[in-house]
This record gives sequence, C-alpha cells and structure tokens, in this order.
Amino acid sequence: MQYRQLSIEEREKIQLGLWAKRSIRDISKELGRSPSTISREIDRHAPAVLRRYTPRVAQSCAEKNRSSRGRTERLKNDTIRTYVSAKLKDGYSPEQIAGRLPDDHPGNSISHEAVYRFIYEQIHQSGYGTVKPGREDLRMYLKRRHKRRVPTGTRGCQKVGRIVGRSIDDRPVEVETRLTIGHWEGDSVVSKKSLIRLNTLVERKTGLVCITKIPNGTAYETSKAVCARLRGFAPHLRRTLTVDNGSENAGGKEIERMLDLEHYLAHPYHSWERGTNENTNGLIRWYFPKGTDFATISEDMIRAVEDALNNRPRKRHGYKTPLEIFTQLQGVALEG
Repeated sequence: MQYRQLSIEEREKIQLGLWAKRSIRDISKELGRSPSTISREIDRHAPAVLRRYTPRVAQSCAEKNRSSRGRTERLKNDTIRTYVSAKLKDGYSPEQIAGRLPDDHPGNSISHEAVYRFIYEQIHQSGYGTVKPGREDLRMYLKRRHKRRVPTGTRGCQKVGRIVGRSIDDRPVEVETRLTIGHWEGDSVVSKKSLIRLNTLVERKTGLVCITKIPNGTAYETSKAVCARLRGFAPHLRRTLTVDNGSENAGGKEIERMLDLEHYLAHPYHSWERGTNENTNGLIRWYFPKGTDFATISEDMIRAVEDALNNRPRKRHGYKTPLEIFTQLQGVALEG
C-alpha cells in the first residue's frame, strides 16, 4: 500500500490533540493513522523541549521537501568549484557562497544545496566515511556551533547578579525595528583556561562587529574597552548600547558619561534580547572554539577575525557585507 502524506487538515487535528493533552495513540485512532506516523510527525516538527507543533509550518516543510526530492545540481565548472572551495576555507557558509557568487562571478548561480552536495561528493557513500582518493575533505569548513541542534531560547545561560541601570523595557522602539543605525549590543566571549576574554560589540542594523581582548571580566576593563572602540565612531553612530545584567556591565553610567549614549540592561536569562550579539559570538566561536586560551591569541589574529566577519556576506543584506552596508548607509569609513 502506497504511503499517503499527511494533509494540512490532519496536521491541524494533531495540533488540537496536543493542546488537549491527548495521547499519540488517541490522535492516531481519530485520524486513522498509525501511532508511529503521528509520533514521527511531532518529533520532526515540534522540538521535545517546547512541544510546539504548528501545522502550517509542518505543511510548508513537507511541501518544500517534496518539491526538492530527486533534484540534482552540480557545480558547473572548475572556476565555480575553485571559488566554492576557497570561500568555504574563508569561513563562508554554503548559503552565503550561493548568495555571493552572482556578484563575484556575474552570469553564474548555484543553490546552497549544490554546495552541500559538492562537499559530500568528496566522501564515500556513507557520508561521514573516508575521503575518496584524490579528493579534498571540505566538511571541516562547515560551521558547526554545537554537537546537536538546540531550539532557540532553550539553551541554558549563566547565572548573573542584578545590577542597577536602565532596563531594556525603557529602550526606544526604533532600536528593535533596526530602522536606524547606531544601536549596539555588547557581550563577552570567555575562556575556561584564563581570565582573558573577548569583549564584543555589534551594531544591530548592519551587523558590524568590534572585538577587543581584555585582561579580565571586571566592570573597569569592560567599560574601558567599550569606550575605546565606540569613541572611534561619530556620535550619531553610537546612540544606544544594550548588554546583559552581568557584573562586568556595572559601568553603564560611566559609559553613558564618556560616550553620551544610552546604556540598557537586558533581563537576566533573556539572551534572545541581544540576539544580534549572540549570533555574532557564535561566528567568533567558529574561529576560536570553546577551550581556546585567549592568552595565546595575538592582537593581529583578533583583528583579522574582526575584519573577516565585517567582510562576510549576510543574507539579510542581500549578501552584501556589514562593512559595505555600514559605509553605504552613513558614507563613513570604519575607524578605530
């Protein structure tokens, strides 16, 4: 008997059943489906941590999978293959490579799936097996932030103490909309091997990042790094700064006085309120994995990573880079 895909109506009934806390067996009986079919559907589209099953999203994913099934797309020539290999080694994702290719090589285009296929064509059929003779293993250049996928907002966060300052609840609405430039988020990338850490600042609209190595996580060193980097920008390019509620950010009043900007504190355990910075820190970890001792990392290396990220194409910018967008919007060159 041929398998029949779940319809949108059936998926909506699954959602209602979950809301009513009915068992998988009860839902399967109502739909005339096997319990394993319902179980697989829920596991595929509703993370166990959240148990949020959305039928419209599930239907969209299923239709996308069906439409792409059986497609084959190869990289067309040696120029494109060489380009893809070089960009992977520069830290680009397959999606960024596909988005940027038409700009760098007009008249050529590929999908990000074609890039993935190219990577795994170098490997024997088992996928994670050995590399074929005469081929290059490009899997190591894929960005893998975690050993397993974790739903957004469910990852554990560090316990922080409460400090006094402006709440993110009082932050202007324009900051959230990203309609204007000059609104920054700040955070730290820490090392378990030493007190030395990286202070990171990311401009929300463009994604421009500033990375500074500091000797420890005290409020004094953090404030000094923030002032040193943001002072290099004109006042209209540094309007607000949003950070977490950790003790390293207790120098908000001093930062406001030195830079004439508004300093806001996110709620404890709400890392998603600084999503731009959180995502950028993940990119930094691609270059400096967990376990890196920042005492061994030179200033030149840190600046090289900063330059790489600021010249990394972003999908939300139509595959333009943060530096290109920053310069385009304000007509200024990056200082500091």
